[in-house]
Amino acid sequence: VMEQAFFFYFAIVIAATAVLVVAVRNPIYSALSLLIMFFHVAGLYVTLHAEFLAAVQIVVYAGAILVLYLFVVMLLSIKSEERYHNQLPVAGLLGVVLCTEVILLFIKSQTSGMAPAAAADPVAGPGNTEMIGEALYSTYLFPFEVASLILLVAMIGAIILAKKDINEPVQ
Repeated sequence: VMEQAFFFYFAIVIAATAVLVVAVRNPIYSALSLLIMFFHVAGLYVTLHAEFLAAVQIVVYAGAILVLYLFVVMLLSIKSEERYHNQLPVAGLLGVVLCTEVILLFIKSQTSGMAPAAAADPVAGPGNTEMIGEALYSTYLFPFEVASLILLVAMIGAIILAKKDINEPVQ
């Protein structure tokens, strides 16, 4: 019962802050909402007994990715008025469709007669870290390397953009 309470707390906060990330007009407040969301996703990982993923979530996403996002916001100096377009009708329609789907899935899950499966006893075997490492460096090695190359290209592009601004004369 406590695990469900924690799950619903984390899920509600994650959903609310995810909406704030795209709804808040100030990019800095949007980044703070993203930070809160990252920490609550890490809490959700803890409730799933994936402590390593929770630590990686905090270090990589809340640490590195959010700092990178803030650097980009500061580098580009985005004005809050330039960030939005008049897409409210389409966004409203998509929001209604998604909420309807969630409600229909909830109703279907309540009316289905299947009982949830009982949790099996934990079997002695490799832990979360070993399983993630084995999958990452065997099955998903190529996508992992492609992702690292994409991040390298993005970092080089950011450096080039930043150097270009430094060399321009002040007007």
